[in-house]
Amino acid sequence: MSKFIIQGGKKLEGEVKNSGSKNAALPILAATILNGGKTTLYNVPNIQDVNTMFEILKEIGATITRKNNKVIINTNKIHTYEIPDNLMRKMRSSVILAGAIIGKYHKAKFSYPGDCDI
Repeated sequence: MSKFIIQGGKKLEGEVKNSGSKNAALPILAATILNGGKTTLYNVPNIQDVNTMFEILKEIGATITRKNNKVIINTNKIHTYEIPDNLMRKMRSSVILAGAIIGKYHKAKFSYPGDCDI
């Protein structure tokens, strides 16, 4: 078993790079709909669920630019309150878009979220 032995009297310093969190990124990506403009995010993880969220946002009218560790999302041209079934069914957490869409349009239309055999 690994362990750390810390002896007092010495200053600790250094850097730790945190990776992005899917569970933090997905609700923030959904909330960009409410912004209705440009949102810049850093350290968004490059994983399937995030990429699926990008697909959904693009399908409903957002533009997304990803460069290095920065993502710029422009939601000022979102044009619908409907999430396409084929994208909605790709992941369970797609349902978090409902709140933002209802907040913007006062209604939402979507199918059951997917990617769950329960």
